[in-house]
Amino acid sequence: MSSKKIELDHKDMVHDSAIDYYGKRLATASSDSTVKITNIGGASAPSQLVATLTGHYGPVWRVGWAHPKYGSILASCGYDGRVIVWKEAATGQWSQLYVFDNHKASVNSIAWAPYELGLCLACGSSDGTISVISMRLDAGGYDAATIERAHPVGVTAVSWAPAAPLGSMVGSGQLVHKLVSGGFDCVVKVWEFVNGGWKLESAMVSDMHKECVRDVSWAPVLGLAKSTIASASQDGKVVIWTSGKAGGKWEGKLMRDFEAPVWRVSWSLTGNILSVAAGEGDITLWKESSDGQWESLWTKASEEPPQEQAAIEEAMQ
Repeated sequence: MSSKKIELDHKDMVHDSAIDYYGKRLATASSDSTVKITNIGGASAPSQLVATLTGHYGPVWRVGWAHPKYGSILASCGYDGRVIVWKEAATGQWSQLYVFDNHKASVNSIAWAPYELGLCLACGSSDGTISVISMRLDAGGYDAATIERAHPVGVTAVSWAPAAPLGSMVGSGQLVHKLVSGGFDCVVKVWEFVNGGWKLESAMVSDMHKECVRDVSWAPVLGLAKSTIASASQDGKVVIWTSGKAGGKWEGKLMRDFEAPVWRVSWSLTGNILSVAAGEGDITLWKESSDGQWESLWTKASEEPPQEQAAIEEAMQ
């Protein structure tokens, strides 16, 4: 597996990065209060900074690209409690489409819904709430729903369920409106939109996570008969949660103890490979074997010096 090093123009620590739908551009979020967009280029071509987005007043924690069906749209969130939705009108010409500042504390995570559900963004905050923002590009403005006290001591991560129901394929006509969240309370929760509001479907309280849940990721389920969620914790553990039917009980299984804080987990588009970022920047890829054991496919050890995480954790809380 080949890799390419991309030089970034940030003046402080980089907290998140996201590649667009076509794999051509990289958006990055930093403690320097900016979001930068870089053309990645080919394997041998140099990368090129094409835009610097300013509008946050403090560290920017996360960035995420919307589906290109809705145009060139990017969202960011940060310590200042703001969520900014950016739109590119012409190549390299970005402006603020929406600014959502209803949260009373740091917004730690954002996630775009599957495109079938519309231009919809979930936001998790240290104020304990989850906001779900539905945007109206044709008429302008947005609608916002709030899950109060989702994790009373603070929300750290959110991820959407696939839009297709279990065992079905794209275009079945049915759509799933569900979210998974993690928090400083060490709990993973599943939420469902029913009868015009968000309701708690399941709370996965267990002794497998003894410290805060740093990330959650719902795997694609196209044509599969089970739902799968990965959760990552400050305690070093990654847990795989599975449910065999809609609304059914979730069973948790320890995937691995990395013996260092696990910051991010992310599934491949096919849902069979899991990426894990842990410790001082080590990235590994894992795949489940036929006997249910997880095998390492690839490891990338950080070439950068260790970074102090205590200040970041304190800021998010």
